[in-house]
Amino acid sequence: MTSPHRLLLVDDEEAILFAMGDFLMRCGYEVDRASSRVEAERLLAGGSYSLAIVDLRLSVAEPRGGLDVLRRLRESSPRTRTILLTAYGSPEVEAELAALGADRLLSKPQRLARLAEEVAALLSGKPE
Repeated sequence: MTSPHRLLLVDDEEAILFAMGDFLMRCGYEVDRASSRVEAERLLAGGSYSLAIVDLRLSVAEPRGGLDVLRRLRESSPRTRTILLTAYGSPEVEAELAALGADRLLSKPQRLARLAEEVAALLSGKPE
């Protein structure tokens, strides 16, 4: 039996972080959660992940902190699949994501079932 995929979730909204993590654990994934860029970087230093789901805005002080997390993730684990969630999308953000090699950009709010479909597709290697 293969071990489950390990996911990293990063979002400053505790309710979203809890709901997303709980749902994905029920789907059979191992899930680590971080509510800040610093916490995410600490978790990244301690292990590897199959996939990371990161919110763009991690606080008012870090409106693009999620891009910093993705940058750090690409340096430490370039094979990790990535999904950026945001309610603040723009052409500039899309360009930065493309440069970082992010796999998906999804708008918030996002249905958990749809998010799980995206996770499964990315981890199986299926195209969009």
